[in-house]
Amino acid sequence: MEIRVGYQIEITTAQPVSCMTLLDPHPSRDGDMVSLPRPRVTSLADGSEVRVREYTDGFGNRCRRLLVPAGGVLFTSDLVVRDAGIPDQWDKQAPEILPDDLPSEVIEYMLSSRYCEVDEVSATAWNLFGSFAPGWNRVQQICNYVNAQIRFDYQFARNTRTAAQAMNERVGVCRDFTHLAIALCRAMNIPARYCNGFLGDIGVPPDPAPMDYNAWFEAYLGGKWYAFDARHNMPRIGRILVARGRDAADVPMIHTFGPHLLQRFEIVTEELAATRA
Repeated sequence: MEIRVGYQIEITTAQPVSCMTLLDPHPSRDGDMVSLPRPRVTSLADGSEVRVREYTDGFGNRCRRLLVPAGGVLFTSDLVVRDAGIPDQWDKQAPEILPDDLPSEVIEYMLSSRYCEVDEVSATAWNLFGSFAPGWNRVQQICNYVNAQIRFDYQFARNTRTAAQAMNERVGVCRDFTHLAIALCRAMNIPARYCNGFLGDIGVPPDPAPMDYNAWFEAYLGGKWYAFDARHNMPRIGRILVARGRDAADVPMIHTFGPHLLQRFEIVTEELAATRA
């Protein structure tokens, strides 16, 4: 199938502000591009195109840097990505790997991070999940718990909420589901990393709170990374990865080194009907 993804995001600033963004499909999806991506950044003051520099961060994500002029900018992109059109793939026999046997490059996904306080949820994690069969089953039990523990509500979004706070407050958005699941996995010595990207309501009934830009996580089992989604708690079709990191602090969609106001946020994620099998 082919999936159209894009965005129109507008921010305003009172003065020039340095900015970094992680908005576009991950380099691992470059081979799936049907149309070449050409994200644009235009000045709200005069409509001119703003110069953007691209780099790859320590997690392998595609990042862009720019100087937002006084008045602000409009970020736009519209492209088509080819996708296999199959749900997330799992191996229900995938085992956990003992910490001493893990590759060194995944160790950082076992540690506490800004939004995932492993030490604060460790006792709870072992009490809840210590008796479950290790491996895929344990990660799925964590997803079941988080899905039942947190009520999804856009009105209660808060960008400072941590995993432990989400567990106690029992409300949040997809990043809160993801942070809590990651923290619980890490507490059980299962490496877990934060992912975000485009995810439309493809192959599922219409949702009154439709998805467009979503957070999920990957757990390292049996020597491979597998996608899990504590928010939806079911395999989904058409995830278009944008970025991975330890938690949301590593992969902000837009981060300015100074104040800005978000004025417009429109995301497109839709299957192109002409490609439907």
